[in-house]
Amino acid sequence: MKKLVLIFMAVLMTASVFAVSYKNNTYQKLADEYTKKAEKAMDAGEYDDAIKYSEEAQKNAELSKAFIARMLAMGEAEDNIKLAKNRLAWAEKIDAPNIYPMAYTAAKENLENAETSFDAEEWGRANEFAKLSLAALEGVTEKTPLPAEYIVRPWAETKDCYWNISGRPYVYNNPLLWENLYQANKSKMPKPEDPNLIHPGMKMSIPSLTGEYRSGTYDPKKEYEAYGK
Repeated sequence: MKKLVLIFMAVLMTASVFAVSYKNNTYQKLADEYTKKAEKAMDAGEYDDAIKYSEEAQKNAELSKAFIARMLAMGEAEDNIKLAKNRLAWAEKIDAPNIYPMAYTAAKENLENAETSFDAEEWGRANEFAKLSLAALEGVTEKTPLPAEYIVRPWAETKDCYWNISGRPYVYNNPLLWENLYQANKSKMPKPEDPNLIHPGMKMSIPSLTGEYRSGTYDPKKEYEAYGK
């Protein structure tokens, strides 16, 4: 009998340790109720009942532990999905779909997968997808897109010509690429066959060479990253 009581005490102790760690839920309430019954049975010398109740207390404490783990996982997934949604909305405001197309697409796809997994109550997968969505946008920062057009200014002020314009960082960062500008704009020139004859006020198109996103007309008041960076 003494051995039986020792076994009971070990089981009851385990249930009690679990009990102090968990929030108030149905399983924990049952664990508390069975613990009280086990204590009463122990005091009454009803050792078989005490062991039975303590085992029920332990079982419900384990269920409470699993329940809490699920709720915590759901909460974490929900929080990260909200963060990913907010981050994606911000990315859209700064034109990330055009400036950072690969990062934006990856973030959007992972967020969609996170929401699908969340709806299926796969909290762990939902959380991982949400984290991947956030990670995809880590390198996204607000910046001015490279210009798609340039208005030619007087030679005396800027030395504007295809060679010099092509060499500017916000254009191609390389004067050797000047022919791309020439071919895209020669139809606007009075003598298309002569690349030297560009005139102040001419709106020059700057075609994309490597799929880089370009938008708007060059503004000397804005800061642009160098092409290819």
